[in-house]
Amino acid sequence: MDNPSFKLSVSEIAAKVCGSVEGHADSPVTGVATLEQAKPGDLVFIGGEKYAALWETSAASAALVSRKVAARVRPRDGASLIVVDDADLALATFLEAVAPPAPAAGLPAPEPDGRPAIHPSSSVDPSARLGEGVRVGARCVVGPRAAVGARTVLYPGAAVFDDASIGTDCVLWAGVVVRERCVVGDRCILHANAVIGADGFGVRPAPGGKGVVSIRHIGWVQVGDDVEIGACSCVDRGKISATVIGDQCKIDNLCQIGHNSRLGRAVVVAGNVGISGSVTIGDGVMIGGGAGIADHITVGAGAAISAAAGVMRDVPPGTRVGGLPAKDLRQVFRELSAVERLPGLVRQLRVPAAGQAPGVAPPVRKPFRDWLQELNARSPYKIAIRGFGGAGSADPEQAPGEEPMTEAEFRHQLGQCTFGIKM
Repeated sequence: MDNPSFKLSVSEIAAKVCGSVEGHADSPVTGVATLEQAKPGDLVFIGGEKYAALWETSAASAALVSRKVAARVRPRDGASLIVVDDADLALATFLEAVAPPAPAAGLPAPEPDGRPAIHPSSSVDPSARLGEGVRVGARCVVGPRAAVGARTVLYPGAAVFDDASIGTDCVLWAGVVVRERCVVGDRCILHANAVIGADGFGVRPAPGGKGVVSIRHIGWVQVGDDVEIGACSCVDRGKISATVIGDQCKIDNLCQIGHNSRLGRAVVVAGNVGISGSVTIGDGVMIGGGAGIADHITVGAGAAISAAAGVMRDVPPGTRVGGLPAKDLRQVFRELSAVERLPGLVRQLRVPAAGQAPGVAPPVRKPFRDWLQELNARSPYKIAIRGFGGAGSADPEQAPGEEPMTEAEFRHQLGQCTFGIKM
């Protein structure tokens, strides 16, 4: 399966993305691809230096290039450049312009007079209010007193429960559930099987310790405008008030937002993130995939949480944290660097002597005289050697020689001596 095709000139693309052309402005472009997979006629994008080096070997006919790396990329024979401020954003604009029409599977045809179009297999309560141009797909349910704004589309199997409200120009993909009394703003996209307003996870031990008691949640979910919530993600309703998802939040697939949590404006949450109940997240926070945030935590505006982090205490605004438990990311990197050096340090500390088993630290060895001085320094009593092996002498220099020995060997040799003890 190929990407959707189109036919535009390089100059036409540049006009759509507000870019400047280097090379052949009239060259045709008929597709879009990655640098590695591109073929003649394809457009690629180069957003950073990592990809700039791949341009020379790519078969692409044109490239969107970020201005910051444009100096490292030059037009080739038959291949042009479109220089823009940000290649990623320019690509987003371009893909929006050439995207194929939205799928129509399971949807009724729009009514010519703008009346709501409802598939005959769907159940729409007579008290529900549907705006102009709404399309309700096969086997959808719209409950009593629910409201669906103008031009919103419900794909097959979507359910909007009693008293729920969906804004204008929204898309609810197949299997989406918006529970009772929940509110979704304008221009929101809820991907397949997302659930808005399930009961929060609140349990307490039953009296006498016999099982657990589930706590009823009677709050709701308030989703702002221009929000996108990924497939199979869940936003739980509040216990006695709202769980809030701010305007322009982007939540990836398989995420869990706990009851009574509050996400500010433009929070970005990558896949598999778990946010516990009553968490407050400030504007512009970015949360990496697989991260977890404990309950009642506050994450300040502009903070960044790395992938797989475990946040167990408040995060100040503008900081970057990672690890488990999460801490300042600079400290995490220092600790990781230290851990990486540990094997070498252990090898240095455990170099086996000849005939010694690997992994066992070699015993300390020093001359008899040094062992004796160390023993005298540690003890309130002083040992004076009087003789050794029958050859009496009061001079420790005449005791066993300068050959290094272990402490056990020293104690054995000391047992062969004749000595006196001074207080």
